[in-house]
Amino acid sequence: MAKKQESRADEIGLHNLSPKPGSRRPRKRIGRGQGSGTGKTSGRGHGGQGQRSGNTRDAAREGGQNPIHRRMRKLRGPNMKKSMPFENFRTSTQPVNLGDLEERFEAGAEVTPESLKAAGLATRSFPVKVLAKGEISKALTVKAHGFSSTAREKIEAAGGSCELIEA
Repeated sequence: MAKKQESRADEIGLHNLSPKPGSRRPRKRIGRGQGSGTGKTSGRGHGGQGQRSGNTRDAAREGGQNPIHRRMRKLRGPNMKKSMPFENFRTSTQPVNLGDLEERFEAGAEVTPESLKAAGLATRSFPVKVLAKGEISKALTVKAHGFSSTAREKIEAAGGSCELIEA
């Protein structure tokens, strides 16, 4: 019985957890005399707006400097939810690498956006672009919305074919 109680005392559990030493600091006691380090002016300095009660400085005011909200470029568009692209004619595609095609598909298979989704590669509803990262040794028929030139060369060198899907 004594052994069981000893081992229980050594266990770590919710009953004996405590913060790491030095991770918790005591709160700063303001205005409690000179010896405290924050006596007299209570860390607010001598006079001025910052020493007055009720002072909350506006973060947007930067003195004479041009404020950050005027330095940044603006989001335009109907919904203002940061979904409008900044640059004109930006397109969104999802990349699929040749190394992933090598791993997930058998030789002679037809690779389409639907089969990529089933294989867990192109899961979003964006157009698919095949990129040349990795090597491919199987002859695959790949149908996608875009190909990098090196990816096209590698697929055709392996005996496969590339078909462009018009979106």
